[in-house]
Amino acid sequence: VLAVAPLLVPAAALIALAIRIDSPGPIVFSQMRTGQHGRRFRMYKFRTMVANAEELKAQLAHLNELQWPDFKITDDPRVTRVGKFLRVTSLDELPQLFNVLRGDMSLVGPRPTSFAADTYDLWHTVRLEVRPGLTGLWQVRARHTSEFDDRLRLDVEYVRKMSIATDMSILLQTVGSVLHRSGA
Repeated sequence: VLAVAPLLVPAAALIALAIRIDSPGPIVFSQMRTGQHGRRFRMYKFRTMVANAEELKAQLAHLNELQWPDFKITDDPRVTRVGKFLRVTSLDELPQLFNVLRGDMSLVGPRPTSFAADTYDLWHTVRLEVRPGLTGLWQVRARHTSEFDDRLRLDVEYVRKMSIATDMSILLQTVGSVLHRSGA
């Protein structure tokens, strides 16, 4: 991560400027997420939605396309113009490299959830045995298109097959998914 910092810093500065110009509010969005062993941590992303997006969520609940505890709206009206680009390119995830450096996350693993571990069914907790990742198996197999239990099955599969080779394969597939904008 530190080796690519000279490339990431200018990119992050440009992204920050674009967010600032596009809409008022903070440049970075942070949210409590559930990590390894159910420990909660603050995860960072570039802000892709209007500043009061969390407050608007209740008003938009009737548009939710996924089963609870997930929340997704195609063409979500809370997403900003710059935010759409950041999401499609996954550049909104760059600040999570800070979470990787801090040890809260790894490059590959189950994506951390915004809801607490007590929301999980017992079989879901397998995903909490490992550090959450910036990318994972469901990002390359079912990015943004599957329900929570389906994604959890992929997380369990990942935990069982976890290896350096698996991680390298997922990282390469993630690059392909981002470049082809599949499921974004």
